[in-house]
Amino acid sequence: MITQIKGKLVEKNPTYVVVDCNGVGYLLHISLNTFSAIPESEAVLFYTHLAVREDAHTLFGFVNKTEREVFRLLISVSGVGASIARTMLSSMTSEEVQHAIASENVAVIQSVKGIGAKTAQRVIIDLKDKILKTFAIDEVSVVESNTNKEEALSALEVLGFNKKQADKVINNVLKEMPTASVETLIKQALKNL
Repeated sequence: MITQIKGKLVEKNPTYVVVDCNGVGYLLHISLNTFSAIPESEAVLFYTHLAVREDAHTLFGFVNKTEREVFRLLISVSGVGASIARTMLSSMTSEEVQHAIASENVAVIQSVKGIGAKTAQRVIIDLKDKILKTFAIDEVSVVESNTNKEEALSALEVLGFNKKQADKVINNVLKEMPTASVETLIKQALKNL
C-alpha cells in the first residue's frame, strides 16, 4: 500500500526514524544497516513495507530496494516474523544474508538471535532458489568456494591434521583470501597449523 516515503527527517534512532511528509509524521521501523546509511541531510527517501496484523499496522523503512526485498523474502518464511527479519538485517547486510542463503550456510543464519536450527534450515530451503533467481547470484561461485574448502580440508585430514583445527584455520584463510585456490588454502593452512 505505502511503497515509499519521501520527506524531512524529524527523528533518527537506531531502531526507528520519524519522517515528516507534508505535515504527517510517519514512524518507520528500521534495521541498523539502514540507520548507518541514512544521509546527513534532512531530505530523505525510504522504501517501505507495511505489515498489517490484527493488533497493529507497522511501517518498516529501508534505505534501498534490495534490503526491502530481502526483508519481504524473509518474512514469507514460516517462523520468521518481521522483528526477526529486522534483527537479521541489523546483524548482517542484505548481501551477506543473500550469500548465506545461497551458500546454504546454516551456522551464519542461526547466529541471528531468535533463529534456531530448524528455522535456519527452513529459510534456506524456502529461499535459496528465489535468492539465486531474484538477485542473480552465481551458484557456481558459491559452490566453488565450498568445494575448494572441502578439498583443502580433506587433504589436510589425509596429512594427519585434526579436522576441527584445520577447518578453523581454513576459515581464517578464507576471510583474508575469499577466492583462494585449493593449493593456496592448503599452503596457508600448513603455515598456521
